Amino acid sequence: MVGLTADTDATVTLRLPPNAAHVRTARLVAAAVARRSGVGEELLDEIRLAVGEACARAVRQHQRRGITEAVTVEFCEGDRFRVAVLDRAEAVPDGNGRSTGLLPGQAPWADPSGDALGLALLGAVVQDLAVDPDAATGGTRVTMSWPLG
Repeated sequence: MVGLTADTDATVTLRLPPNAAHVRTARLVAAAVARRSGVGEELLDEIRLAVGEACARAVRQHQRRGITEAVTVEFCEGDRFRVAVLDRAEAVPDGNGRSTGLLPGQAPWADPSGDALGLALLGAVVQDLAVDPDAATGGTRVTMSWPLG
């Protein structure tokens, strides 16, 4: 799958080394692309926070598993401003078929990377959020969107 959905290509694709120092770059690019896409100024802080948290989560997943491949961030303009953050860490589905980002058999409260807290924060900040296994990368796709205008 290319882009955020099967029929939509990403407007901007960013590939970041799995290093926490590059998370700030993703936040800055997210705000710039969102502003250019027509997202209201009142949502820019939320977008920076959400993209930063999703990227930090992906970086932690890569570092914890020794993955040196880049974390991918896709930005897409359309009826809404959409962002997808993709990691390449093996997705571990929960009982509902969604990815938890945890190692097999690991309880969320025992997760040393803090992913459970990060996903809870994302859920509190972003109204349109999906966390799913990504067949193309073998990892997890965190997709978020915000209204334009």
